[in-house]
Amino acid sequence: MQPTTVFKERRILLGVTGSIAAYKSVDLASKLTQAGALVDVILTESAARFVTPLAFRSVTGRPVYDDMWSLDDHVRHVGLGEGAELFLIAPATANTLAKLAYGLADNLLTLTALAARCPVMVAPAMDGGMYDHPATQANLALLRGRGVLLAGPAEGRMASGLSGLGRMLEPVALLGEARRVLARDGVLHGRCVVVTTGPTREALDPVRYISNRSTGKQGIAVAQAALDAGADVTLIAGPVVEEAPYGAHVIAVETTQQMGEAVLSCVGDADALLMVAAVADFRPESVSDRKIKKTESADWGLAIGLEKTLDILSAVKEQRDRTGFPRVVLGFAAETHNAFEYGRDKLLRKGLNFIAVNDVTADGAGFAVDLSLIHISEPTRPY
Repeated sequence: MQPTTVFKERRILLGVTGSIAAYKSVDLASKLTQAGALVDVILTESAARFVTPLAFRSVTGRPVYDDMWSLDDHVRHVGLGEGAELFLIAPATANTLAKLAYGLADNLLTLTALAARCPVMVAPAMDGGMYDHPATQANLALLRGRGVLLAGPAEGRMASGLSGLGRMLEPVALLGEARRVLARDGVLHGRCVVVTTGPTREALDPVRYISNRSTGKQGIAVAQAALDAGADVTLIAGPVVEEAPYGAHVIAVETTQQMGEAVLSCVGDADALLMVAAVADFRPESVSDRKIKKTESADWGLAIGLEKTLDILSAVKEQRDRTGFPRVVLGFAAETHNAFEYGRDKLLRKGLNFIAVNDVTADGAGFAVDLSLIHISEPTRPY
């Protein structure tokens, strides 16, 4: 997961109920804390049979609550519920979901859920058949109707040995869900952002292709930044080396033509297109339907004829001139010489709002690295 400030000093209340999946919640509490969150944990009596308060205190450095009343706190559930920015219940057993659905408050966790003024998210965890049972589904429908957020469950092997729907999401996925909830009211809330990333590949035969050195790292980081600002993000990705950010709608493509078609279909109502991908500008004029052997080179020829691929930004400009969308277009230009001149020409020729130019020959920058040296220009303001 990309680094973030979304969690920094944010108060997260983690509720843990009586499921074997509770052992994962220790890891979840640790990941949230490492991301910068202030994590307070409420353990039910049943949960404490699976994991100890000490385990959570060891990874969060904060108190763990397992008692409804204490001489140290005045109306403990109110203080916890009012102070949290997210109440994440993971795991949430079928029993706890039923209590939450009907407003029962017989322990500190369910009592705090009634007092909470922040978003409440539940991560169900239960064994074979329980999640699909009509009673559980009815309880979930009640909770969703009240605005409770549902994270998961996943499908897979359960403690009983059965397989099915009911496993709690893994901690990294729940971290992504929490990140998305905390960011949803950001400056780009309600905005639709389309990001392209990675290289494209143009086939020479079933084995070989023409491509470039792009790994997709920069586009994935840009997409995550848009998500962290609250945007709805569509990520159109060529073959990339890293996982897409959690919460993005991902469209996987391979060729420049496929990427262009995906872009044109997605930007019809988009607020912004961030064209980070390093698309192939050329493709072979002909593609062999079988692997080209060295021994056949005399027949096939050692010279490869090339033709231009679709100019995606030019196609976007034509569509944008007709429809007005996307509202903002940011192009990228990876250059090896005369970077500013080429970037400025591309900015004006393709009707971009902004151009981000990076010299990929600069020391420590370029492809497959964490550093990117970028200069941004707009039509009325040169570099």
